[in-house]
Amino acid sequence: MKNDLFKLYESDLLRQTTGATLRPGGFSLTDLGVESCDFLPDARVLDVGCGSGATVERLVDLYHLQAIGIDPSERLLKSGKKRNPSLNLIRGLGEDLPFPANSMDGVFAECALSVMIDPDKTLKEIFRVLKPGGWLIINDVYARNPDGLKPLQELNLDSCLRSALPKQQLVDQLIRQGFNLVDWSDHTNLLTQLTVDLIMTHGSMTEFWLKSSSCSVDPILAKAAIKQARMGYFQLIAQKNLVVDREG
Repeated sequence: MKNDLFKLYESDLLRQTTGATLRPGGFSLTDLGVESCDFLPDARVLDVGCGSGATVERLVDLYHLQAIGIDPSERLLKSGKKRNPSLNLIRGLGEDLPFPANSMDGVFAECALSVMIDPDKTLKEIFRVLKPGGWLIINDVYARNPDGLKPLQELNLDSCLRSALPKQQLVDQLIRQGFNLVDWSDHTNLLTQLTVDLIMTHGSMTEFWLKSSSCSVDPILAKAAIKQARMGYFQLIAQKNLVVDREG
């Protein structure tokens, strides 16, 4: 069961290296996404799977956007509110967004879609809440070797690694929901750098997994699965069709 899996994103092991962003590259792809979509001041944007709200805080403070974050983790949300009580963070699921149709100018999903229980339903909800012409920015991992997915999915680990999708499968899902693909760019170098940083922090990747011994993740199996799937990292930018959907 997914609820029994070790939630890597809630542990301190990753945070020791990444800080509050909990993802490769920190804010580099967040900034690139904002610049690519050219949001107007005070645009209303949603961060799905916001964690402790690091992206929400940056979108408000640096770009002056009306940013809201949603995440199912009470622990991460409390951490964010403790750091900055003014952050607009709410508890909820990506598969059931508590916002009206056509209410958001943009949606960010940073290392979030791959940990959703139902990514298709999440994309449907994101499409619903976006305004016509609204932007979707996804920064996440993907499997460059789809044949290597099964070992990843068998890991006792709730993280973006376990549910990484092949590029074409994700693109097909977006198109089915009614999105137009605007850009796809590979940033696997950021994932490679994160691996180097984790080794610098913990001594080795084996040691990193061993420190997570409570999650019963076998370091040998984890490293082999990641290698077989040829994990990559990407940014995808898509746009909701400029036609008001029937729920509008």
